[in-house]
Amino acid sequence: MQKSTYIKKHVMAYIGVGSNLGDPRATVRSALAALGQLPETRPSSVSGLYRSPPMGPPDQPDFINAVAAIRTTLAPLVLLSSLQSMEHRYGRVRGPVHWGPRTLDLDLLLYGDAQITEDVLTVPHPGLHKRAFVLYPLHEIAPDREVPGRGPVKGLLAGVSDQCISAIP
Repeated sequence: MQKSTYIKKHVMAYIGVGSNLGDPRATVRSALAALGQLPETRPSSVSGLYRSPPMGPPDQPDFINAVAAIRTTLAPLVLLSSLQSMEHRYGRVRGPVHWGPRTLDLDLLLYGDAQITEDVLTVPHPGLHKRAFVLYPLHEIAPDREVPGRGPVKGLLAGVSDQCISAIP
């Protein structure tokens, strides 16, 4: 009987990272480094940091955002669970206020070329194409990346040019 070998395929996934509580710059930098420590995952590239106003209630601090590209063999739902565990370790409490302040927000933006619709996960992230705080850092590291069903990242920037965002030197 021949023994079969299963080789897991690495997929490029893009993770949105944001924070607006505590020391958001330090939190985002730490989370970006921690993404590379996830099992079956290695970092590929990381954007610079960006500042943007909150999407939700206006009585909260600005967000610091970035995007990381990682190569992973984790299945999408396993990766999502790992990201949510990381948020919890950083003190994230999911409260009743949608788009409220948070110590750490990790979003699975893209997972290879997959289009996923599950109860707990939609990929590409449903707001990706409408959010400057996602598109600008994503464009920095992957301008030609196709967003399934939407087109290349660089082509999506025009749709968010009226949103306030600034790169942090």
